[in-house]
Parts: sequence; C-alpha cells; structure tokens
Amino acid sequence: MTSSTDKKPPATPAPRSIVPDANTFDPSLPASKTGAGASNTTTTSSSDTQPNCPFCHISSTFPPYPPTSPPSPFPPSTSTSPQPQTFLLLSTPLLIAFLDIMPLSPGHLLLCPRRHAAKLTDVLPDEAAELGRYLRTLSEAVTRATGIKDWNVVQNNGSAAAQVVEHMHFHIIPRPGLREAERFTSTMFGRGKREDLDEDEGEELARRVRGFVTEVVREEEEEEKERGLREKAKL
Repeated sequence: MTSSTDKKPPATPAPRSIVPDANTFDPSLPASKTGAGASNTTTTSSSDTQPNCPFCHISSTFPPYPPTSPPSPFPPSTSTSPQPQTFLLLSTPLLIAFLDIMPLSPGHLLLCPRRHAAKLTDVLPDEAAELGRYLRTLSEAVTRATGIKDWNVVQNNGSAAAQVVEHMHFHIIPRPGLREAERFTSTMFGRGKREDLDEDEGEELARRVRGFVTEVVREEEEEEKERGLREKAKL
C-alpha cells in the first residue's frame, strides 16, 4: 500500500513556445482536407518545404490569393488542424502572414517567405523585395486595426539570436501606450507571462487586419498610378 508521502506531485506542463516549433510540430499528422487545404494548387513544391517546419505546413495549406480580393468564405483558422490554428492575414505566391498565437501585444503578427528559408541570407532577391513591400503594408494595416500607433519590427537569425522556428520570419509587434509599457517590455524579454490568443478574438482581429490590408494595397496602387501620370505629364 502506498502512503500519501510516496505519491509524486503532478508534472508541471512545459510552457508553450511563441509559435509552434520543431519540438511541438508533428510532421506525421496530415494536413487539413477541408477549406484552404482542399486545394490541389499550391505554389510551394515539396522541394521548397521542410516536413518538420510549422511555417511550411501553413504555406502548403493556404493557397495564394490577391490581397485586394480575399476569398469568401475565408478559410477557417482550423484549416491547419490537427496542428495549431492559423489566423491568416496575407497569402501571396511568395509570402504568407498570420497572427502570433502567443502575442506580445494585440496585433502581433509574423511575415515570412512561403518557400523554406532558414535565415535572412537564404531569402531570394524577389522574396526580399516583396518582404520589404509588405512589411510596410502590414504595419499600416495592423495600426489601423488596433489603433496602436507605435510598433517594433523584429527579425532574428539563428538560435543564439533567439530564433525559435528555423524558417525566416519578421515580427511586427504593436507597442501599446505608456501605462502598459512595463508589462510589454517584461514580456518581450521573457520576464512576464504570455497568454494564448483567444480564438474568437483572433478570428475577429484577423478579419479586420485583412480588410485593412485590402484598403492599404488599393491606396498604394492608386498612389502609384497617380505618380505615373505625374511623371508622364513632365515628359
């Protein structure tokens, strides 16, 4: 008979990563066969992906769409099931963006190349150019969606530089007001508590950001057209 003193205390669950990494991602699990995953058309071939990479799984699940014309109905966040949910914001032939599942602040998002590239130096020139363009677009969209006017753009390369997932990505992290600055800074540097993104809040925020992405891209296209007309008028 075992005494109460012999009983082992329950194990403390390990904290979740910022995003699913190679240790929590199970490549043996199948991709979703519904929603976006039901499409047989993808721009990422098997040679461009890594089987244990969560970001490659996301890029293989969601086909690209024009930023000004998101599909309706939009693929659900559970399309990447049984892997973690993905609150998609942008899906082009070269890039994909989605909300961080353990955000440092409301609107914290990730932007990465669709093709597997471990570090910034592995990104191709055309991917780098589009990353630069959409960093600006997404920054403006998330500012409009959250009302937070300041933000960080963070990009880490290698484990010594705090890169968790070995698939190059940018963080766009809105910075809240001064009253929340202490909590934000502590959490950003590992001293505070991070919380999972609420499913309903994630769905609504992703919908708002996608809407503002459409708005910003259309504004950019109109501005580019007007610049072209002005340059033509100078000739």
